[in-house]
Order: sequence, then C-alpha cells, then structure tokens
Amino acid sequence: LAVSSLSGSETFTDLFSLKDEVEMGHIRLAREADMILVVPASADLIAKMANGEANDLATTCLLANAYDKPVLVAPAMNYKMWEHPATQRNVEQIKKDGAIIMDPDTGKMACGETGKGRMVAPEVIIPAVLQHLAAHQGPLAGKRAVVTAGPTHELIDPVRYIGNRSSGKQGYAIAEALEAAGAEVLVVSGPTGLEDPDTTKIIRVRTAEEMYQATLAALPTDIAIFAAAVADWRPENRADNKIKKDKMSGATPDITLVETTDILASVAQHERKRPELVIGFAAETENLLEHGEDKLKRKGCDWLLANNTSGGRIFGKEDTELLFIEEGGHEKWGEMDKKEAADVLVQKIVGWYAEKTDNSDDNSSNSKIRIAKS
Repeated sequence: LAVSSLSGSETFTDLFSLKDEVEMGHIRLAREADMILVVPASADLIAKMANGEANDLATTCLLANAYDKPVLVAPAMNYKMWEHPATQRNVEQIKKDGAIIMDPDTGKMACGETGKGRMVAPEVIIPAVLQHLAAHQGPLAGKRAVVTAGPTHELIDPVRYIGNRSSGKQGYAIAEALEAAGAEVLVVSGPTGLEDPDTTKIIRVRTAEEMYQATLAALPTDIAIFAAAVADWRPENRADNKIKKDKMSGATPDITLVETTDILASVAQHERKRPELVIGFAAETENLLEHGEDKLKRKGCDWLLANNTSGGRIFGKEDTELLFIEEGGHEKWGEMDKKEAADVLVQKIVGWYAEKTDNSDDNSSNSKIRIAKS
C-alpha cells in the first residue's frame, strides 16, 4: 500500500494472484518492462538468479525476462556475506548471463559493522538507469560491438611474463562511447588496474589465446574494435615452477618464443562471422603512416588507428594522438583526451552506418525502377 501510494502505480506481490495470472501476470511484467532493477539485491536473491530459481513473483519475472531486457542489480548485504566465495561466484555468473552489477559501497551497515556491502545510493543508481535507457535509443541502438582492451601477459613461469605497458584506458573509453550511442557492448579485457565498467559487460582474460577465444565466442557481432595491445610472442614452453638463477655459471635461461594468434587478422578475415566493421589499433615508434597502411592491408581490417608510443607517450597516459587510416586515405587526429578520441571514433562509426543506410535506400529505389521498366 505504501509503495503504491507513493508511486501512483500498482504494486505486484503475489505470484498466484487470480486477477493477474488470468493475464499471465509474471510473463506480462517481464515483457512490458524496459528495464528490471533488483534494488536492493540480497545474497539470497542473487543466488536464486544465478541458479534460475523461480519461487516467487520477483524471481519468476527475472527468469521469464531471460535478459531480453537489461537487468540492473544493486547488491546489499553484510560485508562477510559479500566477500563469501559463493556470493562472488553467483555475482560472476549473473554478470556472465547479462546482468549489470553496481558494485556496493563501503561503509557502516545496518548491523553496525563496517565494510563493503552497502547498497549504492539511489542518487547513483538513477543516473545509471537513465544513461542506459537513453543509450539504447541512440544512433547505434540494435548494434552489437566487441572491444578488446589492455595488455596480454604471456607467462614464462608462474612469476614472470612477457607483456607491455598498455593501461586499457582507450579501449574502456571506446566501450563507454559505443554504449552511450546505443550499442550493446562486450569488453574483452586483459590485465588492467581499471575497475569494471558499471553498465558494460566485461570478460577478463590474461593471455592472447584467452583473448582470442573470448573474442571468437562473442561473434557474430556488428562492430569489432581491437584496442588491446596483444603480445606478439609467447614462450613456446612455460615453466611450471619459478626459473631459478644459475649462480655457478651465471647462464641465462634459453627461452624460445613463438607467435601468438593474430586476433585482428583472424576476425577480419573470418569467412562466416566477420563483423560489418572491423577496426584495429597499431602502436608504433616510427613511420606511422607507412606501417599503418601496411598493417591495414595485411590484417584485412576496414579502419586502423595508429599512434606513436616512442618516448613513453600514450601508454598509461590520459591523452593520445591518433592517425586514422582507411583504404585510399588517412587523417591526423590532433592530441586529445582518450575519451574525446573515443567519441570521435564513435561518431565516425555512426556516420559510416548512416552512409551505408543511405546507399542501401538508393540501391533499393534503383532496383524498383529497374523492375518497373522490365
């Protein structure tokens, strides 16, 4: 009664309401919603979601939705319950299934203890909801995109690896800009120090092979952007234990390197599941245009963004400077914030789709004219 009075809307509580179930109420509620908010989400409810249980109206609606509509979850529980391995497994499962998780806050709880588990404030939840709903009405609404980000770590032994200094900031910024334009985005991220985006699905990987397999599993998709700095080589054999120094001779270990899978080329040249638009990145230290044009041709991607990383630039920094390359032309983007660069790229993508739609309409009109003449 209190919720109905405050909201001015009917509140549904009974799974087997005679009135509502005549119209299959739990199905109708799941279908008519633009978005489902689980606020607050207890450890018990998250466990039910992870296991597909449906023993009340709320869980039945969630199961009937099957993540066709976005589901935002704001956990709230004692910090020990949040830290419990079972809860973390359940959170990872519903995130993998498609839920948007709002990480709980740290602070004092109703039980008097202090820790991570407080529900984020409504003032934080509401903008996230509005942003998500607005995004899915944008110019890229209905488009699916996969973005790779960050470095990969190719293990030498359990302690050491071959990697690079990529922070993942550019890839994460691109994912955010794509989502703001309405696309459904999946980020495949190597090891970074960045927090998971609040509203973007993310898969964490470590090696190039793991990134390759996760990217392939995300296909088919409309857009693929490869912003990750994937290691070009990996040790042919990885030691099971830490390689120790030879203190007697001082000899260094003999490590044979082999090439990692070329993720960009594999997707760009995929016979059955090539995305409509494939965009690569190239980190270079010299001859940006020459190397970029060569990479564009070899990899088979549609666009390539090259940047000069010499002198410690770009990697880990907030700013970037990109050279945009496509077949038959290129343009230099001046120094800008990585988020601004992401916005410029997404506007390019929006323009590409708009032009493609216009050309399709023209061809359709011409086709009708030819049929009329025949």
